[in-house]
Amino acid sequence: MVHLRSRRRLVLAVPVALSLTASLGFLPAAASAAAPATASTARAAATSARAADGPNLAYLVNTRTDPRTSTSVRRAIRRNGGTVVASYAKIGVFVVHSANPDFGVRMRAVRGVQSAGATRTAPLSATGTTDEGAVQVLSKAQAARLTRSAAPGEEPLEADQWDLRAIGADRAARINPGSRSVTVGVIDTGVDDTHPDIAPNFSASQSANCVSGKADTTYGAWRPVDADHYHGTHVAGEIAAARNGIGVAGVAPGVQVASITVAQPDSTQLFYPESVVCAFVFAADHGIDITNNSYYVDPWLYNCMDDPDQRAIVDAVNRAQSYAQRRGTLNVASAGNSNDDLDSDALVDDSSPDDTSARTRTVDPHECYDIPTQLPGVVTVSAVGVNGTKSYYSSYGRGVVDVAGPGGDKYQIPDTPSKNGRILSTLPNNRYGFLQGTSMAAPHVAAVAALLKSAHPHATPAQLQALLKAEADNPGCPSKPYDGNGDGVVDATCKGGKRVNGFYGFGIVDALRAVR
Repeated sequence: MVHLRSRRRLVLAVPVALSLTASLGFLPAAASAAAPATASTARAAATSARAADGPNLAYLVNTRTDPRTSTSVRRAIRRNGGTVVASYAKIGVFVVHSANPDFGVRMRAVRGVQSAGATRTAPLSATGTTDEGAVQVLSKAQAARLTRSAAPGEEPLEADQWDLRAIGADRAARINPGSRSVTVGVIDTGVDDTHPDIAPNFSASQSANCVSGKADTTYGAWRPVDADHYHGTHVAGEIAAARNGIGVAGVAPGVQVASITVAQPDSTQLFYPESVVCAFVFAADHGIDITNNSYYVDPWLYNCMDDPDQRAIVDAVNRAQSYAQRRGTLNVASAGNSNDDLDSDALVDDSSPDDTSARTRTVDPHECYDIPTQLPGVVTVSAVGVNGTKSYYSSYGRGVVDVAGPGGDKYQIPDTPSKNGRILSTLPNNRYGFLQGTSMAAPHVAAVAALLKSAHPHATPAQLQALLKAEADNPGCPSKPYDGNGDGVVDATCKGGKRVNGFYGFGIVDALRAVR
């Protein structure tokens, strides 16, 4: 994904039919069993609220969805020193700011509240740190050489787009480039819709900025704040860069893309839970057919259900993405860049929380969840390189990964003019560049899903996911021990068979089959 913060832009999934309770062991009503606040606890809360000597933090308060509960919880939020930033009554989620150090504890004792917790460990005014992988920007000289290599009918830079040919997207475009009635929402760092390869297919009416937790639809609010916030523009170009004789081509060059910005506008580019909740609800309410989620929700790489703050994050984001599914939106996400086995018994997380000081902890990925990755119904995508084998960095897991897509791999060298195994796509300010990661694999899958939606306009999210799996091509587990970087050390173990396995799920998606 490449904004590489171990797994900075990634995601994965569970079968649509599972409920949150069944798949995650999460009992939403558990918190509501707490005793109702008494007069004495209310007075204590008011005293604590007046003190307000803690850091000003963002919180998620998740409740029952009936109007009476919503009204009473809103009063409790105010009584306990909170300010409502946004209210999503249809899913029972409040986004709140509070400096009351006891706010989360107090709210979890309120009747009708099912979970509540802080969405970050740093104050709202603070910023964290990130380890960004540098994008390889295509120079004007390189672009000129590539243009001379273009075959008749190709886009000027298409000779370096091995990923299109790997899934038959170049041939699919000649049959059906996708319908303009289909929109893919890019939930990311923002999309530069002025880029000449993106502008023809950009849907401003379905775009917004959700950074605050409340949608801002002011014209241009969806754009990246600067050229360093390039991730979303790269993703958008992979999906729907127009075949217009300029630059590159997208996998589905006839569909539309929308931008829902969720990354913090500073150097951290963190994706906080309240922003993601806003994004899923906005996508659902604005007719977006597919969302691409090349990230994990900050500040926790894995959210553990025995922690009340992290539990509230899982609850809120799941409510939002489930609402989107119910409204007809398919959510596609990347599996991560840590080369983690997401079906293992234990993983080491040494990057969380990423907004203050990380600490090393061992987590069980069956009890601590990467979100929106491990939420029910989300399509989980692993990455492959030009050889059609798992990328050295890609996370994997039997029963977790649904399908695979081209994400690039610097160790798998293509026979292209630039000999670059990464993915070439658009960047802000009319530029192009190479990135690798499951962040790049997910938009290939989202674009193929858009082609399927174009061919089957009435297909539900579950049906689209089934079609993705049915038309994928599975290379099966490798016959030799997997050594992705060639250093002589076995890096991962593939479990499963030819039909479905931990490296590729049901297989590598196929754009050509999607339109035939």
